[in-house]
Amino acid sequence: MELRAAPPKDRVVDTLSGGGSAFGKYQAFFVGRPGIAAFLRYEFATSLAGGFPGALGYALRKALYPGLFGRVGRGVHFGRNVILRCPPRVHLGADVVIDDNCTLDARGAAQEGGLSIGDGTLLARDVIAVVKQNHLHIGKGGSIGSQTTLSAVSGIRIGDHAIIAGQCYIGGGRYRTDPDAGPMVLQGLETRGEVVIGDDVWIGAGARILDGARIGDGAIIAAGAVVTGDVPAFEVHGGVPARRISSRKPGAEEGN
Repeated sequence: MELRAAPPKDRVVDTLSGGGSAFGKYQAFFVGRPGIAAFLRYEFATSLAGGFPGALGYALRKALYPGLFGRVGRGVHFGRNVILRCPPRVHLGADVVIDDNCTLDARGAAQEGGLSIGDGTLLARDVIAVVKQNHLHIGKGGSIGSQTTLSAVSGIRIGDHAIIAGQCYIGGGRYRTDPDAGPMVLQGLETRGEVVIGDDVWIGAGARILDGARIGDGAIIAAGAVVTGDVPAFEVHGGVPARRISSRKPGAEEGN
């Protein structure tokens, strides 16, 4: 798969230390919506309810948080200490569960709804979902395991009823490495394209699904695997780099 240049990388240090007022930078980085009313709503909700313990904290978040987002369905649940960046660009379906210490960061989303989570999907504790560029769409009825990172550079699209175990990494790009072009961190990114994960996929603990990977419906990725290319539907892949182990299709031969 051919590498292509990604849009210029948005460096957080440059964004926060560049020109403009501190208030304006705070609004752009965290609130995601201009105006004093949006700022006050964000500050009130996150400061009062964000870390508040017990049933009262849960009730406060349920009442105050939906107004921060671009769109929220009924019955959404928010745990403690959820980090929100640019929530107006986030769409949450009905009955979504965001557990404690998760991060929803849509600052790099190209448009409202650039980070979306479908009905009935769970983000377990400590999940990081960040749109650095493009989009991150998670389907309905799925589960994202604890300490998994979803980092969209060229885009991530996850289908319905996907099971992603804990401590996985999905997305990202790769730095250019020309030795004559200065520090690698300043050279920008290259990418193999959007990550696409189909419906009813199971990804085992600690797997790495890198930019450009495409995983077909019903596939299984073994724990610790590194996927860099295509995985056909209903196949089981594992290893570094991931290779075919078997197939879930009735009557399919085992191995390669």
